[in-house]
Amino acid sequence: MSSLETSLQDIAAPEGVCYGCGGSNPHGLHIKSHWHADGVHVVAEHLPDAQYCGWPQLVYGGLIAMLVDCHSNWTAMAYHYRNEQREAGSLPRIDCVTGNLGIKFIKPTPMGVTLTLRAKVEGEIGRKSRVICEVYAGDVLTAIGDSVFVRVDTGQLAAVAHGQG
Repeated sequence: MSSLETSLQDIAAPEGVCYGCGGSNPHGLHIKSHWHADGVHVVAEHLPDAQYCGWPQLVYGGLIAMLVDCHSNWTAMAYHYRNEQREAGSLPRIDCVTGNLGIKFIKPTPMGVTLTLRAKVEGEIGRKSRVICEVYAGDVLTAIGDSVFVRVDTGQLAAVAHGQG
């Protein structure tokens, strides 16, 4: 991954306001996901700030869950674009939401270490897609996400959420 490479978030949703991955959220984490050179995995890196401490010297599990959620969602969307032989950000836009978020904590995740998230779609790319996301602190696997993401029309989803659909 090149630091000069533009992230999926910046290409497909530069106006995004998600706390975890939205580039336009002034208070957010600004997670940046990229295709790995292997063409299979989508990767991201994040160095947690001290405010995301759980136990002393350990990363708060909720932050790990948020990182897995955002990065896995972008992995699902990247796979959808690729499956349709389209560039990320091309119209019509592809959006997914979390259907099920599963996290298995394997080892404690230390503070002060850059976390690497490595994700891929497992199985079929469909309306519902399963994403496996590994979280590494350095070379140590500390957590695995096993989640389902659902392709949606976000305008329709917002209307339903506000009782208009």
